[in-house]
Amino acid sequence: MLDGGAVVKEIQGMRDDGHLSDALLRKAVRSVATADDRYDWVGIYLVGEGEELWLHNYVGEPTQHAKIPAGAGVCGRALAQRRNINVKDVSKDGNYLACSPDTKSELVILIRAGDQIYGEINLDSDQAAAFVENDEIALIGIADKLAEQLAAERR
Repeated sequence: MLDGGAVVKEIQGMRDDGHLSDALLRKAVRSVATADDRYDWVGIYLVGEGEELWLHNYVGEPTQHAKIPAGAGVCGRALAQRRNINVKDVSKDGNYLACSPDTKSELVILIRAGDQIYGEINLDSDQAAAFVENDEIALIGIADKLAEQLAAERR
């Protein structure tokens, strides 16, 4: 089970030691990916120009979706609608961008500070309905901590 509080503490410790967002994002992906067997693919997309998502880094099988326009797939839809999305069965989502034929469910949590969206944490699972409220709560805490650093670097 993902301990979001522990990951937030790790990230804060890295911030206190002077690490920048690149290192924090990589640490978050690795920590989340190893936290639970349900998490088969974990990545972070950052918002680029024109509201396009760019894959920063990930743990899991390679993906052909290194860039995703706003509105495309679950990740792009989360950005366009400015909300987190938990898809319990991707086979029933007409706008799903398949990364792996084994993926059954997907969770997208925005990395945001107020109205500013910096990116998102994306998780895929080979289990249907894999993501529960506790996953979302833990990931929101991690995303909020990452947003603090991203916001500080962009001032």
